[in-house]
This record gives sequence, C-alpha cells and structure tokens, in this order.
Amino acid sequence: MDFGVIFLSHVESYKDVMFAESKGFSHAWFGDSQMVWGDVYQCMALCAAKTSTIKLGTNVTNPSSRIAPVTACNFATLNVLAPGRVIMGIGTGNTARRTLGMPAAKLAELKSHVEVCRGLLSGATVPYQEGDRRRMIRFLDPASGMIDLKHPVPVYIAGSGPKTLELAGEIGDGVILFGTVGDSLLGYTMSHIRRGAERAGKRMEDLYIVVVTAFHLTKPGEKLAALQQAVGPLVASECNIFALSVTNPYELPGDIRDDLMAFKNAYRTPNTPIETRHLELYTGYCAEFKPEHAPLVTERMIKETTLTGTPAELRARVAKMQAMGVRQVTIAGGSREISEFATHIMDEMR
Repeated sequence: MDFGVIFLSHVESYKDVMFAESKGFSHAWFGDSQMVWGDVYQCMALCAAKTSTIKLGTNVTNPSSRIAPVTACNFATLNVLAPGRVIMGIGTGNTARRTLGMPAAKLAELKSHVEVCRGLLSGATVPYQEGDRRRMIRFLDPASGMIDLKHPVPVYIAGSGPKTLELAGEIGDGVILFGTVGDSLLGYTMSHIRRGAERAGKRMEDLYIVVVTAFHLTKPGEKLAALQQAVGPLVASECNIFALSVTNPYELPGDIRDDLMAFKNAYRTPNTPIETRHLELYTGYCAEFKPEHAPLVTERMIKETTLTGTPAELRARVAKMQAMGVRQVTIAGGSREISEFATHIMDEMR
C-alpha cells in the first residue's frame, strides 16, 4: 500500500510536501480549482524543485479550464523539474466548474482531452479540433530541454458516477476515488471500474486505484460536533458529488442510498439569483464546515467516507481497502495529520 497527502493548492504547500516526503509518503496531490485555491501548476513546480522522491499529481484538473495542448505542456514542463514523478489526475471538473456556476464537463470532452494530452506527451502528432476546424499538432521542439517527453506521465481518471467510473477503468492508467472508505461505496465504485476495464481488455490489477479521504484520530468521548468540524467539509463535498453523479438514485448502494441522496441539494439555494448563488455556496469549499450541513454529516456517513477512528480501527480499515484492490490511500491535511498518520498508520503497517 502506498500513502499520499492532498493539498488545497497554495504556494506554501511545498513545506508540508517536504515534510510528507521525509515521513515516507509516496505521493502529494494538489487540487485544481481556480476560484478557491492557488494555481496548481505553480504550486507543483515549487514542490518539484524542493523534493526528490515524492510523486506529484493534480487531483484533479479538468478538460474545461485549459485547452489540451496547454495541459500537456504543463505536465511536460513539470517533468523537467521532477522527471518521472509527475501524474496527470483529471476528472470532469466538479469544483472548478461549479464555482463558476457552470456544469461539469461532458465525458466526451474528458476522453478527447486525455487522448490529445496522452498523444502529445508521448511525442506523437495528434488531431486537435476547435469547432469545425481540425488540425494536426505536436510539440515542435521536444529536444530543447524546455519540456521532457522521455519520462512517461501516467493518466489517472477521477470518478464517482457509474459512467465516469467505467470510462476511468477503460482509458485510465489509474483511477482516483473520493471518500470510498466503507465497503458499500468501495464495492460500488470498483464494480463499475471493472466493467470499463473489461471493455478495454484490461484487468483490475492493471489499474492503480487511489482513494482520497479525510483523516482524524478520535479521542475518548469525542462528540459528533467535533468530528464534523474535523472532517465535515470533505464529507459534505464527497457525498454531494455522489448524489449528483447518478440520474437514478437506485444505482447507488441500497444501504446508504438515502444518506447519500440527502446531500444532493447541499450546495443549492434555489431562491437566490442564479447569476450569483454559487458565490456564496462555494466560499470556504472543502475548508470550512457549514452549519447547514450538520444534520447531513452523521456519524454513519463519517465512518463510510473518511478514515475517522482509533489507530487500530483505521489500520484495519486500510487493510480491508487494500484487500479490495486499493493501491493508495491519500489523506487531506497539513503537518499534524501527516505526522499522526505516519506514526499511527503507516509505521505500524510496514
């Protein structure tokens, strides 16, 4: 099992990434949402220059914020700073798009973006289309030293809904899951990934599965309100994405279906002007716990979607996740969470 840590992109993130590397974490991931966090590629470049072994990836970028040649150039440039340590994590852009009041990208757009990026990063000449105009493109001076196409950049697809998960299994080198800690959600997502993988003639063993989640060590007698403050922002985000990812609620696992669907309107205010409602809803996204989410973020959903519990409970849960096919567990947090997770989970499981 590998272990990673995810950050809300900040130019100071490199300090925690250096610390995570010293503690044995294998991966550092960075959110890409331009309206709430810093620019992901500038933050990753600083981390690349300050570290030597830890792998660095977007978690996740999307096909709408930048055209595919720009995305590919970003990764090829990072590859100069951290050759062989760069991962392209990409999804449909839940946060990046909804903080603009816009819908997530379509799966066809995601697939096309990946195909162009993958081709360019392999040094190929690939078709690129804008509107009705279709042209062939490639990096024109790959030997300049400005970019690195020699070291492969794996592509991991993030997904929560059935169709996205199947596409991830079909075209991804890896798959990024959010909050799939409990057996129900993990089994549900794995079944759809497997369906996509089989469609492409791949085995599940061919895919590198990452689960991103919150982490909190409980104290004796700790109340629900304290747990909500510790992990509630990520629980609300993860569950909202699952609720919005299905057209038919009965596609979700039956034992937690109602709990998940309760989050469907967690970030909606239908009585406010459509032009501005997202500005209030997504302020402090993934960083601050909103009081209106308190009735939704129950102890059950905290257990289902986060690593919250005693060290022994969490080690057992991580071992179960590994047995179900997870190759990496990534936690959100800073130096305290990194230190606690390394001491009580990673060191004890080695």
